[in-house]
Amino acid sequence: MGEIQRPGALYQQVAAEIRNAITAGEIPPGALVPSESQLMDRYGVSRPTVRNAVAALRSEGLIEVIHGKGSYVRALPAPVNTINRAVTSTGRTFSMLGDEVWEPVEEPAAYRTTTAVTGPQLGLDEGEALFACDWLLADPKTGTRLMHRVLIPFSTAEGTELSEAPDSQPTDIYAVLAKAGHKLWWSETVGARIPRPDERATLQLTDATAVLHATRTTHGTDDQPLLLEELRVSADRAQLAYRITPDKAPAARRARA
Repeated sequence: MGEIQRPGALYQQVAAEIRNAITAGEIPPGALVPSESQLMDRYGVSRPTVRNAVAALRSEGLIEVIHGKGSYVRALPAPVNTINRAVTSTGRTFSMLGDEVWEPVEEPAAYRTTTAVTGPQLGLDEGEALFACDWLLADPKTGTRLMHRVLIPFSTAEGTELSEAPDSQPTDIYAVLAKAGHKLWWSETVGARIPRPDERATLQLTDATAVLHATRTTHGTDDQPLLLEELRVSADRAQLAYRITPDKAPAARRARA
């Protein structure tokens, strides 16, 4: 570890030196970080300064504190869950590989809501009504939790059994829409972000863990958006897998080729 260069925010300098030692491999993943007393002697700083430095690195996710044992460099293992997002179909029956792994932690919560940020994705004006259903699922082997939300516009549910059963499984919803004459396809976006407090508590996330947020839109006849699904899961516990097949190139593009 290098020497502290004054002046400046002292705890930030201590944090920078420890961070450099971690990234350089001097303190490898899983290793015990020097004690508060050792860091105080090493840098000639006070205990509060050391504690602030450790707190800063903990908020970054580089360090985890185990009470009674000390501070450890956080190991970043490979995700323990691979969630296959492919949809398979035989006629009007649909399935998603891996669905059988996840078990409900509690009963799904179905309710009515209105569009907000989801409006543009569904082609709806602000304030239009939707059915919503929230699921909390878990993998019994690893304990990984997953939040899943389904949003169904009233216009999609109208005239189908979804009006009475908006808490149906997504694959059952797909079957209802196919029965209604829709030729279905899906688009999906995936991102990672800082979790909200309710997500952190529900998913039982550790400090400085991002949430993986996937948003899937089901499209039907004339590419009409029919429903929206949101999946949220710990970014360091799960990864998403997709089957990708080539689309036909537009006619103009084929001509240039």
